Amino acid sequence: MDALSAEPFLAAGLSILLLLCLCGVLVLSVLSLRTPRTGLMTAAAGILLLATVVSAVSPVGVPAVIALVVALLGIAVAVLGGNPATRVVLTLATGGRVRETADGGILIAPPRPSASTDALEPLLRGGTTIGYLERIAVAMTIMAGFPEAIAVVVAIKGIGRFSELAAAEARERFIVGTFTSLVWAALAGALVRLAIW
Repeated sequence: MDALSAEPFLAAGLSILLLLCLCGVLVLSVLSLRTPRTGLMTAAAGILLLATVVSAVSPVGVPAVIALVVALLGIAVAVLGGNPATRVVLTLATGGRVRETADGGILIAPPRPSASTDALEPLLRGGTTIGYLERIAVAMTIMAGFPEAIAVVVAIKGIGRFSELAAAEARERFIVGTFTSLVWAALAGALVRLAIW
């Protein structure tokens, strides 16, 4: 069998592998959405990394018929999987000391002692929604072949959060969370980009 006759089989094998990997990562991510689980998200990250490496070294791309499904699954993995992945890394980085709000913010003690010692001030509210938007923008810019736009996403996020970054806890969460979210979305976007083009 020569190289030309083997190409359709390689493309079919790559397509099946990528579809299985993306579906697996998506399932693991969805299982970790409510309560992030380190083991599940470590497995998901490993599968995503492996699939991206396979796409990078593959001599063929996925057929056009499968490309749309791979792209949609890649975006879903980037957006949904980034949430539990980021939360797991943030929990590991803070040792579980920081309490989250329902919208992805954090609760910290106010800078000046108040009458109530239990008063906690919410910071970085809306982090979950911002993270979803950030990851969709990053994944799509990489898939479109315009990774330079990631700088715009980071700049907009930094400017929007500047006033909330006075507290050390907020700065740490912002940096670690943003970096983790960007890496996850970039990996998913790169997988799709490498598989299709």
